[in-house]
Amino acid sequence: MAKAGKRSVAAKKAFKEATDGKEALDLDAAIKLVKANATAKFDETVEIAMNLGVDPRHADQMVRGVVSLPNGTGKTVRVGVFAREAKAAEAKEAGADVVGAEDLMEIVQGGTIDFDVCIATPDMMPIVGRLGKVLGPRGMMPNPKIGTVTMDVAKAVQDAKGGQVQFRAEKAGVVHAGIGKASFSEAQIAENARSIIDAVLKAKPTGAKGTYVKKVALSSTMGPGVTVDISAEMA
Repeated sequence: MAKAGKRSVAAKKAFKEATDGKEALDLDAAIKLVKANATAKFDETVEIAMNLGVDPRHADQMVRGVVSLPNGTGKTVRVGVFAREAKAAEAKEAGADVVGAEDLMEIVQGGTIDFDVCIATPDMMPIVGRLGKVLGPRGMMPNPKIGTVTMDVAKAVQDAKGGQVQFRAEKAGVVHAGIGKASFSEAQIAENARSIIDAVLKAKPTGAKGTYVKKVALSSTMGPGVTVDISAEMA
């Protein structure tokens, strides 16, 4: 059995001392602990995981949406846009990293995806639809419900670049999202966390039964998870 590293041991000790026997911390205390244990040599991403009481295999229990984090994500987001002519020029001017139509489709089909967010004008969806097997599993298919199928490509590009986060419940009913960097202030991370918690709560599907939010945890890229009590955020 592998021996635990010094960072891991120190993190677990700090967690035990900070929780003082509690199963979960309030949001602010959890953020403080996560930041204190983000000691890697790079700027770790702070992530939130929300375990929901839903079964995404049923259409009436799918949880998905989009939220603009007030303090951004701290990440450089590459945006790809499927558009033609004037809309393509509009996307480029707004800062899109990759813009195209059939040519971009062929590039993606070839296995090269040089973007993190995919946006398309409605007339491009027959082309983008052919990429469902490639973009779908990555959660990158444009969708009008989250604003990535739109004629206002400039705004969509700016939103994606400015800290907009898409969330979707995975097969086990868990929503994962990056909510900032360890270098962010505690207040900035807290504000971002509350924004996505609120968005997920508002996205509660009609088919959800019983307890909607089962567990919430925060962690940094290399740090241990900290269970969060969000009852105050739900009040």
